[in-house]
Amino acid sequence: MGSVSRIETIGVDEYLAGEEFAEVRHEYVAGSVYAMVGATARHNRIARRLCTMLDRKLAGSPCEAFISDMKVRAGDAFYYPDVVVDCSSPDPEATYLTSPVLIAEVLSESTEGRDRLEKWAAYRGLPDLREYVLVAQDRPSLEVLRRADDGWDRFLFEEDDRVAFASVQLDFPLRALYADDPSA
Repeated sequence: MGSVSRIETIGVDEYLAGEEFAEVRHEYVAGSVYAMVGATARHNRIARRLCTMLDRKLAGSPCEAFISDMKVRAGDAFYYPDVVVDCSSPDPEATYLTSPVLIAEVLSESTEGRDRLEKWAAYRGLPDLREYVLVAQDRPSLEVLRRADDGWDRFLFEEDDRVAFASVQLDFPLRALYADDPSA
């Protein structure tokens, strides 16, 4: 007979309380907690450039861009997207968002599957979400999943294309995310 081990789960309140003092960020899915791994310099540069472009575009509007330390609650999960835009004027003390209009993830070898499957399944249930953006970090390539009347449309941008985010009326050359990166 095989051995039995118990998998412990925690509640949302316990998770949120723990995150306030945690030295390592954790994502939460249906009672299970997962430690976040570090990211490469390239990953951080791409996320920072995207957030900077969004900040400039959104200045003076009710929308605000957040970088990877802001959680998003999607059903029974809490994730830390690389970049997120919210237009609901969240409380200054908020530790998570529930009404993002745009979420962007910079893909890495270790996170791409989870970003494309698990997170996408959770995020598309957010009623205010208009665009989910997946950014390759190893080459100029960006995918936008945009809400349509009858589901979601997929747009792929590569090389010398101009990217368009309809949710925030931002248009920019894709290469701007990869500026000064000799391998891109």
